[in-house]
Amino acid sequence: MAVQEITKYTYKDIFTLSTVEFEKACTIDHSVQQNAYSIYWIQEGKGTYNIDFEQFEFQDNVLFFLSPGQVFTVDSEQIKTAYKFTFVRDFYCIQTHDKEVACNGILFNNVYETPFVKPCKKDTKKLQFILESLVDEFQQNEAAQYDMLQAYLKQFMICAVRVQKENHVIKEDTETRLFKDFSVLVEQNFRNLHSVTDYANRLGVSPKSISKHFQKIGSKTPSDFIKNRIILEAKRLLIYTNKNVKEIAFELGFNDPAYFTRFFTKAISKSPLQFKKEY
Repeated sequence: MAVQEITKYTYKDIFTLSTVEFEKACTIDHSVQQNAYSIYWIQEGKGTYNIDFEQFEFQDNVLFFLSPGQVFTVDSEQIKTAYKFTFVRDFYCIQTHDKEVACNGILFNNVYETPFVKPCKKDTKKLQFILESLVDEFQQNEAAQYDMLQAYLKQFMICAVRVQKENHVIKEDTETRLFKDFSVLVEQNFRNLHSVTDYANRLGVSPKSISKHFQKIGSKTPSDFIKNRIILEAKRLLIYTNKNVKEIAFELGFNDPAYFTRFFTKAISKSPLQFKKEY
């Protein structure tokens, strides 16, 4: 049995850093639904995780990012060295600082892309330096600790965004601005707004322009984008709450529960109750 060493640093229950070091790789416990923003950095280890009902395999030196409400479960895992950041909006608001960090819709609140970021050796050194600075600051009891911790977290996320842009084709500025604005708007309003026209009006463009833009960057159609987000939330509510189908339908903006059931069944070829029972 591996000797387990987990160290936890906490600032007023709004920002936490946990470090994990095992002599031999083994499994650690995870919650199944996030109630805060989380960053996992697995330096040594491998496994298979399920994030929002999608399966992802990983091995060594990967970061992944979870937003509040996302469902996270473990299929298999062998972890030797890992770090976990957890913070709430009161400590650092992703939306407020988006112009500075640009992680909203890329690292966080992005339920449409693979959540893993894999840094190279050079970037790993940068991230490790920031992490060590964070640990050191947690151990201090000096003035302006909140600002220092927030600054280090911000640096860590900026570095991660740069890594993601280097490793994945994230088209810049005008080419992705509309896509990002659309995806963020959907994340904020999918419970109430279900049509592409609703979002086009808010963005000040035509539905046709949005469709052409999505086609240009090789994404799914805007209507499928909205539909998939509604279905994902329906799955979350079915599995991790005690709400019945009628309550879920109303929460997701459907006035007719029967129509919601048809909508759900058409999307995944299972009724809401079948999905709940089988999962």
